[in-house]
This record gives sequence, C-alpha cells and structure tokens, in this order.
Amino acid sequence: MSSIILVLITGVGLGALYFLAASGLSLIYGLMHVLNFAHGAFLTLAALIGWMTAQALGTDTWFALVISVLVGALVGGIFATLTELLLIRPLYERHIEQVLVTVGLALAATALFEGIWGADAVTIAGPAWLKQTTLVLGAKIPNVYWILILAAAIVLAALVIFLKKTRYGMIIRAGVENRSMVTALGIDVRKAFTLVFAIGGAAAGIGGVLTMHYMTFVSPHIGQTLLIFAFIVTIVGGLGSLAGAAIASVIVAVMQQFANFYLGGTGDFIVVILLAVVLLVRPQGIMGKAVAK
Repeated sequence: MSSIILVLITGVGLGALYFLAASGLSLIYGLMHVLNFAHGAFLTLAALIGWMTAQALGTDTWFALVISVLVGALVGGIFATLTELLLIRPLYERHIEQVLVTVGLALAATALFEGIWGADAVTIAGPAWLKQTTLVLGAKIPNVYWILILAAAIVLAALVIFLKKTRYGMIIRAGVENRSMVTALGIDVRKAFTLVFAIGGAAAGIGGVLTMHYMTFVSPHIGQTLLIFAFIVTIVGGLGSLAGAAIASVIVAVMQQFANFYLGGTGDFIVVILLAVVLLVRPQGIMGKAVAK
C-alpha cells in the first residue's frame, strides 16, 4: 500500500513539474495560435540564471531558492517578450515560418548556452529540507514534490484569475475571438498578445528553476529534455486548453511513474502509447475543441 501511495504522490508531483513547463506553451498556443518550439530555451536560460543567482546568495537557503525562482520568472518573461517582439510579431498568420523561426531559435540558444556555461551538467544543492522526506500513510515522500505541487497550484490559480478577472485578461480573450472588433474599439491587441508571451515565458522560467532543484543539476539541455513531455501534455490535454494541460500533466506523470515502478521502467514507452491512443480516439485532446469540418 505504501508503494502505491509513494508512486501516486510522486506522480502528481512530477505532473506539477510537467504543468509548469506546459502551461506557458498551452497559453501561448491557445490565445495566439503560436506553436513555440523555443519554449525549452526559456526554461533553460531561466534555470541557468537562477543557478547563478542561487550560487551568489547561498544555494542551501530558502531565501536563495525564492529569489532564484523570481529571477527565473523575470528572465523567462523578458526572453519571451523579446522573442515575440523581434521574431513572432512580424510572422503572425504565417504559421510555418513561426515554427521554423522558433526551432532555429531553440537550436541557436542551446549552442549559445553551451558556449557560455559549457556543455556539462553542474550539480546544485538546495535547502536541506528538499532532500528530506515526509511520511504519508507509511510512504516516505521526498519533500521536493510538495514544492512542485504548491508552485503548480499557484501558477494555475494566477493564470485563471488573470484571464477571468482582469481587464487585460478580458481583452486577450476578446482579441482571440474577434481581433478586428477589439482593434476597432481602439484597443491595441498586439500589446495584450505580447503580455501573453511574457506570462508564458515567466511560467516557463519558474518551471526551469524548479526543474533544476528537482533534478539537482543544471545544463544547457535541461529545458529541451522537459519540452518533450510539455508538448505531449499539451497535445493530450488539448492544444490551447489550460485546464486540459493541468489534467493531462497528472495523468501522464502518474501513468509514467506506475509503469516505471511496476512495469520495469517502461514509463516513457507508456506515455508514447497514451499519446498515440489520444491522437487516434480523440485528436483534439481531453479538453480541446474539435475542428469544424
């Protein structure tokens, strides 16, 4: 029984990490229809700058952890904003070119990061509490999973409140439905869309720093590794659906953890099978909208 509890809770924690990586991806696609392959670069740069911040402040303190997360969010937001202004905005409604540009940016950014920080992974020590465990119904749960779950819950709540309760959130949703009408009312939708990119980048930045603490190392490839699962979660949940991404994150990660534990480390294979089944049975994903024929 304790094994099931352990696998279940660690699966939810891993799902929280997937959601942090996928939420920005899903938000940007859902509101702007931009499939951003450079999203992993946002995570990586945030993790690297977050690592430098933590090193400067003392990696084993809570203060360093909190500040590095905030710095990661800021770095991710700035990187995403510059990407939108310089590369994406001139290519709106040109989706193929957007994909090519973001793929190119991801490759160039990884090469640049390797040139600056080196290709090797560097270990990092967070607060000692993260390495300890909490006893839940006989299962010893690593504390780092609680931090991931808390961060994902805060990010999800913040995104929902922003979109549902704020003026800019309403402008963004209206711009998605009818951009021409909103523009005719004298509202600059482009600024709202830039804000969407910045928020998506900030969410990626938070995910990047927490991924570093979850893996206990940072490298120029850390974002690309997580990006694969972020795309799977986004597709399974439904492209552009924030709620779908949250649900799919938990489903994917829990199945992956159970398969790794009970089926001889076949978690990644099971996730690919799940992706194939969803594409065959429900191509629009769990919470996605079917395309009208």
